[in-house]
Amino acid sequence: MKVLVTVKRVIDYNVKVRVKSDNSGVDLNNVKMAMNPFCEIAVEEAIRLKEAGIATEVVAVSVGEKSCQEQLRTALALGADRAIHVEAEQELESLNVAKLLAKVVEAEQPGIVILGKQAIDTDNNQTGQMLSALTGMAQGTFASNIEIKDDKALVTREVDGGLQTIELAMPIIATTDLRLNEPRYASLPNIMKAKRKPLETKTVEELGVTIKEHTKLLSVTPPEERQAGIKVADVAELVDKLKNEAKVIG
Repeated sequence: MKVLVTVKRVIDYNVKVRVKSDNSGVDLNNVKMAMNPFCEIAVEEAIRLKEAGIATEVVAVSVGEKSCQEQLRTALALGADRAIHVEAEQELESLNVAKLLAKVVEAEQPGIVILGKQAIDTDNNQTGQMLSALTGMAQGTFASNIEIKDDKALVTREVDGGLQTIELAMPIIATTDLRLNEPRYASLPNIMKAKRKPLETKTVEELGVTIKEHTKLLSVTPPEERQAGIKVADVAELVDKLKNEAKVIG
């Protein structure tokens, strides 16, 4: 069974995000970039399936500008066998990304596609579901556990108020939640080996996808800064401020 796993390049989660002075977007100049944390979990799960003897090949795929190849090399260092880069210089909506991935799925015919449930930059949580609709493959979203048995997959999902386990007929699309696994670190020897692993580049035109904009970004503004707290002398003063200033009690 082949596993296709998606990788997205985002701002490192440790970096404090800066908004451009004209509010047109996020400032990416001299900013450290990294693999989306949910994608790290997806890559780890794909590698574990191969280590367990369930999968025979792990293929990492990323959609975006040329710099995305850095994150694909990271996936190769973590254990992926080969990588596919769909080169697109423009910003892409979730639907456009899903359409491009659907073409890759059509060509690769994987038994399972694993995606992070969302990216920490746009936070849309859409691509996996859209890819399922476009390919007609069953979906198990927000997965905290995945078990493959013959031609079935048992996916335990994180839902409001608890867990839900569903049985899906293969092939499937799964999106990863935080509790699915703990991603590993790439060792130096594997980082060196990753440089020799195959990385194929495809263009949007080669895949035959027409990029259309359905939404327009109007502006990006940072959240309001939190006001500093104050100290109170006693409980009476605390109650007075909660009632008359914060107005959170009657």
